[in-house]
Amino acid sequence: MGALENKVAIVTGASAGIGRATARLFAREGATVVVAARRESELEVLVSAIKEEGGQALAVAGDVGDEDFARKLVDETLARFGQLDAAFNNAGILGAMGPVPEMSLADWNQVITTNLTSAFLAAKYQLPAMLTSGGGSLIFTSTFVGYSAGMPGMAAYAASKAGLIGLTQVLACEYGSDNIRVNALLPGGTDTAAAREFANTPEALAFVANLHAMKRTAKPEEIAQSALYLASDASSFTTGTALLADGGVSINRV
Repeated sequence: MGALENKVAIVTGASAGIGRATARLFAREGATVVVAARRESELEVLVSAIKEEGGQALAVAGDVGDEDFARKLVDETLARFGQLDAAFNNAGILGAMGPVPEMSLADWNQVITTNLTSAFLAAKYQLPAMLTSGGGSLIFTSTFVGYSAGMPGMAAYAASKAGLIGLTQVLACEYGSDNIRVNALLPGGTDTAAAREFANTPEALAFVANLHAMKRTAKPEEIAQSALYLASDASSFTTGTALLADGGVSINRV
């Protein structure tokens, strides 16, 4: 029996990278997966891949920063499958980079809305659904940048991801007695298309890899394994944590 057998899980940011890898892993572990992102065509490809592997999945396309979509995502999940047991709120962007005096308010707001406000909206509608289902696991994707590593030029990104850790801790306190666990997952550098846009030369890739104690970046599938742990009963006494799956980047100073 899979670790998520008979569970229903939402995965946002599922069209690529960590979200896509996690959705496929959740499905292989027995979950019915509701995948969300803005790019509908990529979601449909993902759903087809999950079904080809014998899993069950539903695609719901939209913008996680929009409250109507946050409500719709949960409503469609409950209407189709009748419960919500886990949610991996993974959608996010790096956004504009550079010194704060040179950053526009629009650029700042875009990052905060996509990375942090979307998590608030997700929790607003996912938590009542989990209460109805008897409990669950709520997961937010933060990052080591929001935890222990000041990275010049990444003010909006770091602020949004640090905010997720604070949100995680408050919700864990508020809903612990209701059998709802709330945790943040903090990946290190991960080999995704978005990351390769940031580090787009061999020299840049080598620099990023060398920041980690393990001297490499993660595969999306490796981060998905940590998400599976948090979503499953294996983490039944784990809540309010900022789980580092970062290859030692947060401790490496060499």
